[in-house]
Amino acid sequence: MAGCVLQITGLILGGVGMVGTLAATAMPQWRVSAYVDGNIVVFETVWEGLWMDCISQLGIRLQCKFYDSMLALPPPLEAFRALMCVAVGLAVLSFLMAIVGVKYTPHSKEGPQAASVFILAAGVAFLLTGTLVLIPVSWTGGSIIRDFYDPQVPAPLKRELGAALYVGWGSAALLLAAGAMYC
Repeated sequence: MAGCVLQITGLILGGVGMVGTLAATAMPQWRVSAYVDGNIVVFETVWEGLWMDCISQLGIRLQCKFYDSMLALPPPLEAFRALMCVAVGLAVLSFLMAIVGVKYTPHSKEGPQAASVFILAAGVAFLLTGTLVLIPVSWTGGSIIRDFYDPQVPAPLKRELGAALYVGWGSAALLLAAGAMYC
């Protein structure tokens, strides 16, 4: 009975982590404009994401523009896009493996060993997915903090941590917890 509760809890955590990974990948709020020093232009907020830049004016008008060219992007952004897309695909795959493992655990005709392969594979996949999400989110957060405290970066170019980073950290923690439960 305790194993069933643990499996269902892992499935719920993994599902919420999967949705969070998808949301963090799609959200444009990875970097948000900071209001420091003489930069008190408060009627305009700039968001920078993996796929687009957005400008919000007075919270009323929102303009978003997708990046024009893949070749014009900086290499870290290209790598972060790739890692997050792989993480989304792996999150969906690991969630499906967890569903199969949970569904067929009590009804397995080949003994508990056959069903535990799906559970163990889902656990390893959840752990890998959590790590893949954690890398670009933490790297971006670290570079934002480094640039914020760098005196050579002009005040209008300083950014703050966006909501997508917090969603990414939360979903990475849920995916790692689900993976630990299944392993």
